[in-house]
Amino acid sequence: MQKMNEATRQKLKGVSVATLCTALFKRGLRNQYIQDVRPLSADKGTMVGEAYTLRYIPAREDLNPIAVFQDRAHPQRKAVEECPPGAVLVIDSRKDARAASAGSILVSRLMVRGVAGVVTDGGFRDSPEIAALAIPSYHARPSSPTNLTLHQALDINVPIGCGDAAVFPGDVIVGDAEGVIVIPANIADEIADEAVEMTAFEDFVTEQVLGGRSILGLYPPTDPDVKDLFATWRQAKGR
Repeated sequence: MQKMNEATRQKLKGVSVATLCTALFKRGLRNQYIQDVRPLSADKGTMVGEAYTLRYIPAREDLNPIAVFQDRAHPQRKAVEECPPGAVLVIDSRKDARAASAGSILVSRLMVRGVAGVVTDGGFRDSPEIAALAIPSYHARPSSPTNLTLHQALDINVPIGCGDAAVFPGDVIVGDAEGVIVIPANIADEIADEAVEMTAFEDFVTEQVLGGRSILGLYPPTDPDVKDLFATWRQAKGR
């Protein structure tokens, strides 16, 4: 797995998923937002990490009894034990939350191992317990039935689809209180730099708007005074 530049990681922790969506859209990438997933708790800070993936297919009853969990090589168990510290486990549950992708014990193990977060386009069981853990976790909705009733774990660390977004191993995953986005690894440094610049300008604009200024000519900055005002603001703010 390609390791992210640590400076890039820190920059991404300071920007919003919405800003990253715009930065990616400027490069023609329209479908990087993982649809219909939300944080179990919105107070865990920004999640940033390289994608490590787990793929489910529809369960076939003769191949997916509860005894499969006794196999130490079971893909779900391997994913939990092998997802690298600092990475994000991203689960393709086929956008089907009728059965859980995982529960609180497995997510607790990920947390203890130093994993940066976990995302599924399905659901988690034990969701109140997961919400209380110190690890960012995202899902579509709570789901109590075990994954074995509908999902069969098949592959780890392969390209997947999660919430209609393509996720390749090593892609950079960022999640905040609003949602989760996928940044292709090869442009993560550039996107982080651009998002930092965008965030500074948006913070300046917000101050101007709250002070009574119209958005016209300010956002986007077409009025001739905006560039100088922004430069003065950045210098004053140390940004």
